[in-house]
Amino acid sequence: MRIVVLDGYTLNPGDLDWDGLQAIGEVVIYDRTAEPQIVDRAADADIVLTNKTPLSATTLQRLPKLRYIGVLATGYNIIDLQAAKEQGILVTNVPAYSTQSVAQLVFALLLEFCHRVQRHSDSVVNGDWSNSVDFSYTVSPLIELSGKTIGLIGLGQIGKQTALIAQAMGMKVLATGSGRRAPEPVEGLTWVQLDELLQQSDVISLHCPLTPETKEFIHADRIALMKPTAILFNTARGGLLNEADVAQALNEGRLAGAGLDVLTLEPPTPDNPLLQARNVLITPHIAWATKEARARLMATAIGNVRAFIDGKPQNLIG
Repeated sequence: MRIVVLDGYTLNPGDLDWDGLQAIGEVVIYDRTAEPQIVDRAADADIVLTNKTPLSATTLQRLPKLRYIGVLATGYNIIDLQAAKEQGILVTNVPAYSTQSVAQLVFALLLEFCHRVQRHSDSVVNGDWSNSVDFSYTVSPLIELSGKTIGLIGLGQIGKQTALIAQAMGMKVLATGSGRRAPEPVEGLTWVQLDELLQQSDVISLHCPLTPETKEFIHADRIALMKPTAILFNTARGGLLNEADVAQALNEGRLAGAGLDVLTLEPPTPDNPLLQARNVLITPHIAWATKEARARLMATAIGNVRAFIDGKPQNLIG
């Protein structure tokens, strides 16, 4: 059984190991694979594992030996599922491995807006406290979360975990989804329509999938419904935002801030308007990347391969 990992570096930059996968069969691991290299590298593979390296219909047609694709992530839009199905290729993903880590980053970003910890620390290191005539000072306004309202757009596992943390901080939690009520709403959470959530929330956090219906659904008209003091967070998919509209709202003071872990194009081009926008915090798609979350991802991905070989596939897509 020949197994090829096309882009293993982001999952394992060196602090994990591939031993469990290498025990299954012959394994070749590439840190990164450019699209022109895919066919040559995967030509003899029975199994291919990929994180963000795309497998299009054209590419799959040139891999007649391939029988299984394991996506090293939850999202699987990089795979042409119809082409895979037509060729009898099973596709799996890794769900729910990063729930705690993603929710944690939402609040890492939010708390930075509340206290500007790095800005204050830099001020102290630069001597401002030593030279202060007062025992305490601030270099930016401070915000208390208790009593504020957070609106969650999407209430899957990550949305629910975010709601629990928000409640622990004394926040009121609103939620909305794709036109239907959550099957298992979190206790104490209020389910509302999207417009009401946008109008009432001090903090808005996106936790929904990217679909044709949700593509760029945060745009100028919806931003206009938000409080000018609201802060927007996106740790889901970059394509949920019209990035130009969000940047313009930030620059014009119609949106107080944005904390983003994802962008439409990753890595972004230098001319992405959000990179120069006011009051924005951008992290390079790291919400999923704690060592603990990656270890869970690795274990599940290897378990998916073993289940496929045993004839009992799990976490199937399509």
